[in-house]
Amino acid sequence: MQSHDVVKDYYGKQLQSSDDLKTDACCDASAVPNWLKPLLSNIHGEVLSRYYGCGLVCPTNLRGARVLDLGSGSGRDVYALAQLVGPEGEVVGVDMTDEQLDVARNHQAYHVEKFGYDNVRFYKGYIERLEELDLEPNSFDVVVSNCVINLSPDKDAVIAGAYNLLKEGGELYFSDVYSDRRVPKDVAEDPVLLGECLGGALYWNDFINIAKRQGFNDPRLVENRTLEVTDEELKAKVGAINFMSATYRLFKLPQLESDCEDYGQAVIYKGTIAESPEFFMLDEHHIIEAGRIFPVCGNTWYMLANTRFAEHFEFIGDFSKHFGIFPGCGGTAPFDALLSTSDDGEQSCC
Repeated sequence: MQSHDVVKDYYGKQLQSSDDLKTDACCDASAVPNWLKPLLSNIHGEVLSRYYGCGLVCPTNLRGARVLDLGSGSGRDVYALAQLVGPEGEVVGVDMTDEQLDVARNHQAYHVEKFGYDNVRFYKGYIERLEELDLEPNSFDVVVSNCVINLSPDKDAVIAGAYNLLKEGGELYFSDVYSDRRVPKDVAEDPVLLGECLGGALYWNDFINIAKRQGFNDPRLVENRTLEVTDEELKAKVGAINFMSATYRLFKLPQLESDCEDYGQAVIYKGTIAESPEFFMLDEHHIIEAGRIFPVCGNTWYMLANTRFAEHFEFIGDFSKHFGIFPGCGGTAPFDALLSTSDDGEQSCC
């Protein structure tokens, strides 16, 4: 059986609710934050019950945005995002499983009445063949995905398709499962391990290389946690492989450099994003308190200045003078005489 058929069977016929999952792998790295919980109360019960995850992958500051959800399933995340983008925005869901799409579409009218506007569309298709769908290149502000890319047999094509559909300055914000080594063939082809999001897990360094190869320089890790395989039979099959659930954000910004370069720049967060009035979390190393001067590398500057976040920051400095690698950010010069010159007290950007 081909991997697509295995996944369709598992999510269309084998699973009836998230209680049928044998591991907690198909979840994002954290519980649903408090500011998102009211949105879920507006979503139809069948849509919620046929959703096979435990979190919600959702960046902040989405009002008016055009968002694409890869592997949208029963539509839970789509209908939550629809409330965040509002009537002036749009959310498009793509999934390959008929049973899941039927649930999402059957309750579309319910949500139009509940929200007071219609800003949702669903397409049947494969996330590694997005070019086959009626989607305009360079037209989305954000692409999201919740533990689905691991199910694809061609991760390169998924990442490339997302890059093609994003506007410049847009971002791919997604949660998925990664491994600490390349998954062997017997694990990758096991139908239960594949359906449980473990068989298709990417070795983390292979993912970083794919992202960069497809144009997403400087992937940023937002959060992560170790996954525990509690089912004894599955634990025996995976052996010594360690799995992690992680959320990454990748920006379509051609200006990004391969390393964090220091240009003496800084930013001040204004505290004006409704969901994050006290601080803005770009990634796990950039938690920027409102009102505080925060030194940044050139890449972080671009991620804030050339995206939908720009209006929420003040920017100090420019690119007129280069000071080398940002202290503590790796990529240090390979010369012994220079390795001892960095100040351990310097703030690193990543």
